[in-house]
Amino acid sequence: MANPTDAAPRQDLRIQRTRRRLGRAMIELTLERGYDAVTIRDLTDRAGIGYATFFRHYPDKEALLRDLLDEVIDGLMERLEPVSADDDPARTGTTVFRHAKANAPLYRVLLASQRSVDLLGRAMEVGIRAIDSSFTDRPDSIVPLEIAAQHIIRSFLALIEWWLMHDMPYPPETMGRIYRTLIMDPTRAVALAPRRDTADPH
Repeated sequence: MANPTDAAPRQDLRIQRTRRRLGRAMIELTLERGYDAVTIRDLTDRAGIGYATFFRHYPDKEALLRDLLDEVIDGLMERLEPVSADDDPARTGTTVFRHAKANAPLYRVLLASQRSVDLLGRAMEVGIRAIDSSFTDRPDSIVPLEIAAQHIIRSFLALIEWWLMHDMPYPPETMGRIYRTLIMDPTRAVALAPRRDTADPH
């Protein structure tokens, strides 16, 4: 007879498997047809699960897409070390581009449907928090930190999108250096100063 305490872990595994299948279906179908054309019936047919089962996991397809976005952000955050003002931005950029390369279909889906999932809003939330923890306004600049952070995050997303749309023509290391040269270095020069508590005392 099965141990009753085993029931919850087995149920959790079933939930994870079902959600993974729905996630794969969302990625495949969105890349094939475009996000707006994908229906919940399409998703359940492709995932091989019952139509009613979908609603035991998600209220709508936007919730499934947000779950995929959380997966990307969580996975990326695990790879990114806390950023200080003295770090080389190319290293952070390279880490992001490597993650995008390893998860290219998922990134393409999120970028293609970013308004539905508020990708920009989530990226802003994470990115601005990181920038604000390491930088403050440059005293002689007319550009407020908030505007500088908006510029960095929007430009970074646009750079990732261009790279994926063009089938990743340059390696992640090169894209990391491009991110530093094109986005971070100029913005730091005109708008950002290291926070005293994060700057290198030497």
